[in-house]
Amino acid sequence: MERPGSTAEERPAVDVTHRTAGAPAARRAADPLAGYRAADFPWYGLDEGWTGRRWLGQVGTGQRAADTGTPDYGTLGHGDEPARGPETRDTRRFAVVVTVARRDVRRSADDTGTLEATSASSAAWLAGSGLLAATWPGNLDRTLRQNWLDQQSALAWDLADDLEGPAWSTLTLPVNGLPQPFRYRESEHGWVLAGEAPGVLIGAYGRSVSAYGVGFTTVADLGAYDGR
Repeated sequence: MERPGSTAEERPAVDVTHRTAGAPAARRAADPLAGYRAADFPWYGLDEGWTGRRWLGQVGTGQRAADTGTPDYGTLGHGDEPARGPETRDTRRFAVVVTVARRDVRRSADDTGTLEATSASSAAWLAGSGLLAATWPGNLDRTLRQNWLDQQSALAWDLADDLEGPAWSTLTLPVNGLPQPFRYRESEHGWVLAGEAPGVLIGAYGRSVSAYGVGFTTVADLGAYDGR
């Protein structure tokens, strides 16, 4: 993985921008599940041990042609949804699962370079940046918030690029009922983990929900996440 803002040859296979364009965007606006159904990989969420609310997050593409309509990653949420604005005292309880497609090295959409294959570090970066976006301090104004996000995002990027480093520990959790090792870390903002699952890479982040008690499973019915 390379740091954001690098050249085309160095860009990561996945970025955190939610890209939409043309007909795929229109379909997603009409049907929130359309982007999820367009995926060529299985989606993962928390297993039946989670009895609380479920909600749709976002789907997005990496550095590929955005009008293909095929996502590279997406999120499914559990518990309280993200705050609509700054909160002086954030008491939300949530866990969000990030599913990332396995992608090989390939040419960039503008054909100016190559894209790295996705990896557990890709999932860790998306989960880490998602946690930051969900938990930024409510007492910061817009300018200070951006500075804070820039600093924390750079740190999250470095941490995701070093999953074997001392900031991470190993946590074994069930995936479709079978034990699977994940890399796990905690911070003042919450927790982040990343690992592998059949067909995909999994990241997750949360706060006020114990990561030690969660399990993951393929989602058979995306309608369970559609609160319409």
